[in-house]
Amino acid sequence: MEIIISNSNGVPIYEQIKEQIKVKIISKELKPNELLPSIRTLAKDLRCSVITTKNAYEELVKEGFIKNVPSKGFYVAKINSELAKEEQLTKLENLIKQAMELAKMNNIKKEVIMEIVNILYEEEI
Repeated sequence: MEIIISNSNGVPIYEQIKEQIKVKIISKELKPNELLPSIRTLAKDLRCSVITTKNAYEELVKEGFIKNVPSKGFYVAKINSELAKEEQLTKLENLIKQAMELAKMNNIKKEVIMEIVNILYEEEI
């Protein structure tokens, strides 16, 4: 499972792991009942603390994205993908609102914001 960790973006590592796994579940890259790497294996692969991966998995369990089967490991839970996608859209809307507030405070025009979005979006694809 490919997860990319950034030490420079200010987001805690466990949060980065959690969010990337959620995206993989919502996009169906990870299927329901699929076995996830063990906490130790994931920590070793990502070169991070076992505590960090444990925290990410615990958060995913709390949010209903994965389930812990004692003595067997962590599995992708069956989720309502539309509900999960809606949650992600709400987060995106909130981030865009923050960006728009910053732009308005600095008298940055909508056209400039849209140009930035288009450039960044194309770079990521």
